[in-house]
Formats: sequence, C-alpha cells, structure tokens
Amino acid sequence: MSETVLVVEDEPALQETLVYNLQKQGYKVESAGNGRTALEIARQQKPDVILLDIMLPGLSGVEVCKTLRREGYPSAIIMLTARDDEIDRVVGLEIGADDYVTKPFSMRELMARVKAHLRRTDSIREELEKIKSAVSEQDTLAFGGLVINRTRREVTLAGQTLVLKPQEYDLLLFFGEHRGQMLSREFILERVWGWDYVGDSRTVDVHVRWLRQKIENDPANPERIVTVRGGGYRFEG
Repeated sequence: MSETVLVVEDEPALQETLVYNLQKQGYKVESAGNGRTALEIARQQKPDVILLDIMLPGLSGVEVCKTLRREGYPSAIIMLTARDDEIDRVVGLEIGADDYVTKPFSMRELMARVKAHLRRTDSIREELEKIKSAVSEQDTLAFGGLVINRTRREVTLAGQTLVLKPQEYDLLLFFGEHRGQMLSREFILERVWGWDYVGDSRTVDVHVRWLRQKIENDPANPERIVTVRGGGYRFEG
C-alpha cells in the first residue's frame, strides 16, 4: 500500500504542482485549500506526511498543526512558508512541526524531505514489528522514576505514561542508551534522524526542550539532560 501525503496549500497552481510531483513519485495524494478542510481530511485519512502552508485562509497552518499535535497526530508535518523568517522556522518547530521549507523551494529538495520522513516512519513501523516478538527485561531502561520500555515504545515517569512524539521517544531512548556520554548535536542528528536528514541541529535543540518540559522537575535547570557548553548534551538519567 502506497504512503499518503496531504497537501495543504491555498495557491491553486502550487497545489496542483505539488500533487502532480508527489503522484509521480507513487504516493497517494490528498489536497486541501484551507485549514478546516485539512483537519477533516487528516482526521479521516490519517496521512503519513502533511505538507502544510503557514498562511491559509480562515484557520492558519499554525493552528492546524497545533490542533493535530494536541489530538495526538503522530506522523510528519512539513511546514511551507513564504517568508525566510527565523521566527517562522522556530515557531513551526515549537508547535510540533517536524520540518520547514521556505518558498520558493526546489521541488527536488522537497521530494527528498518527504521521502526522508516517510523512510523514518517505515523504519519505526519495522522496529515495532520486530520487537513485538522479542520481549525481555533488556527491553526496559530505568533511571529512577523514569522508565523507557522499548517493546511498547512507552515512557513512564513516576508511574505516569508520558505522551511523546515518535522523534521525542527515539531521542530519549538514544540518550538512555548513551547515559553519561557527551553527544554532539551533529552526532545526535545523524543517529536519531538519519544521515540523509536535510534539517539542521536546531531540530535537536527543540526536541531536547520538549523532552525537558516532560521529564525534568525544573526544565529551566535540567538535571537529566544536561547541556555541555560548546559540545552538545549529556544524559545523566
């Protein structure tokens, strides 16, 4: 079964171009020209990737992204923005987007990003299938009240299950498997997101911030995920 991509773009010509190029790659493509329609399609079709324009009539792309993440939508969201604005990029990541692309963009680059995110989704699914048949005590990492269960891809803190996005879980698991080691942002990006990921190290910083908000007693003064000045991060457990 082919993967599904939802294109949310209010410019008819660009929407048509995106749909055409995605279909040429063999993907099943859904499209929407406004935020409310995008939400309806996302809830019904559960696409594997959403290409989401920030500036949409009515409900903005930012609100669509926030709503989907609040509802637990797990797959990749790539924001499309017409402005090369640092604030746009940071806001996009802060609200739960996985990636962003500035218009005008290279169609080849965009297709590469879609492919990379889909490959990551496939890897997660394959991993889930493999670990279902291999349950053992080694599948659990415990750090005080923080417990990472590889088999269930589940994390609990003081007995309470945490709601983590797939990349947040993968990052925390990677930290847990390398406890006490200084890990550079570049090394984390390569090992957790993949060598072919086309984003930058800011992605790591944003995901670390999200994790700190969920696992630290005081996110402003973290004790589990510690910043190494000029280096990267170290997980103390």
